[in-house]
Amino acid sequence: MGVKRSLQTGGTLLSLLTSVLTVLCTATNYWIRHQGGHSGLWQECTHNICSNIPYQTTLAVTAACMVLAAAFSILALGMGLRIRCQEDESLRGKTTIILLFLTGLLLLIALIGYTAKNAWRHEIFFSWSYFFGWLALPLSILAGFCFLLADMILQGTEAISGFPVCL
Repeated sequence: MGVKRSLQTGGTLLSLLTSVLTVLCTATNYWIRHQGGHSGLWQECTHNICSNIPYQTTLAVTAACMVLAAAFSILALGMGLRIRCQEDESLRGKTTIILLFLTGLLLLIALIGYTAKNAWRHEIFFSWSYFFGWLALPLSILAGFCFLLADMILQGTEAISGFPVCL
């Protein structure tokens, strides 16, 4: 297996981890813990009774960014698998790269917004769902760089393929 294939495999595995973490992070209600309960993007649970969180602009923006990030990471995973499994050399990963970097940007926007909203409250603690989001962020960027390097190798190979080589 060449360097290009190794980078594509690594990018696909990192994209899989990004997708799993982003979906788990978005779907669960353990973003913060507080006295007697926990809450996430959708519900707040106090003493084992969960109710929907009333509309808040920052929370709505965070939720929208997280849903888009999850969708983009799943799309990037599918495209990465297609690139990795097909032997066609004409497949390039530009769209996959863009989707993975866009996933990272959306995660960054969502997590910074959520942190800015809740960091000043002393009675809460950030929980595992929140940290899964922060873990997915560098993984999506690393996956994007893996596909970017693989695409650069493919582009370089295509550029020099027409030149005669005398060794």
